[in-house]
Amino acid sequence: MELWTRTLLANAGPVLEGLRVTMSVSAIAFIVAALVGLAICFARIYVPPLRRLLGAYIAFCRNTPIFVQLLWVAYAWYDLFAWPTDVFTAAWVALALQSSGYLAETFRAGFESVPDGHVEAAHALGISRFTTLRRIVMPQMLLTIAPSLMNQFIVVLICSTLVSVIAVPDLMFQAIRLTNIWGEPVPFFTFVAVVFIVLIVSLSAISKKLTDRVHARLAA
Repeated sequence: MELWTRTLLANAGPVLEGLRVTMSVSAIAFIVAALVGLAICFARIYVPPLRRLLGAYIAFCRNTPIFVQLLWVAYAWYDLFAWPTDVFTAAWVALALQSSGYLAETFRAGFESVPDGHVEAAHALGISRFTTLRRIVMPQMLLTIAPSLMNQFIVVLICSTLVSVIAVPDLMFQAIRLTNIWGEPVPFFTFVAVVFIVLIVSLSAISKKLTDRVHARLAA
């Protein structure tokens, strides 16, 4: 107990700040990835000339290791475009880049799961294409892919531990830094493991509960 008090509790400030950075970079990356992925999904469906180009983008995002993408965005992009100018931005951009490829395919699968008859019935009633998409297609699509969306957020959260390699002061970065100072890896890395277990189990439980509630309402 003395070991934990002397190391982890004495450095609660940096550890909690690292956790805040981890959650921030993960949340921003996932939101951006979801928006980009949704835009790519609809562009591939409604703009046929872009399908090959966007298909190549998805293949690149999904087949490039996140470690490589982090280094590429953090260092190569700055030399090429003079952006991003800070490591925090580079971190969420790289995480969003990879996840957008996966989410684009997730959204496409959800879109294709909506029965054609629902769309045809809406058109027969004179409902516009945009309203059909917003009121009929999107709700069903999101309900179908809700578990996949949460799984992808969990993947982003786990991958965020790698942003420490570009000196983002996240939870893992703080654990490594404090381990080097104190020479005690057990309390710091055990805390990191426990935090991620709690976060992932909690997010999975929340996702299942919300999905079950929506299914129950639809079935009522």
